[in-house]
Amino acid sequence: MVDDRTSVFSLYDDKERQIREVIQEVYEALSEKGYNPISQIVGYILSEDPTYITTYRNARSLIRRVDRDDLLQALVRNYVNQK
Repeated sequence: MVDDRTSVFSLYDDKERQIREVIQEVYEALSEKGYNPISQIVGYILSEDPTYITTYRNARSLIRRVDRDDLLQALVRNYVNQK
């Protein structure tokens, strides 16, 4: 039997999932190293200074793969959708 249904694939959903995974990894790495992860991530977003993010667990490299504008949009979108 042939399935004629169309599958829907969303690049937007995949991008959101990737950003969520990166933030979670970075958050965990910062926490494990004893930093305040919220303050460090905010510092990075505001300044784009990668030294706010630890190199532990490759966190700095991970967060630099995500465009800051995309990161900020995803965070705001998630915050608004949680209310």
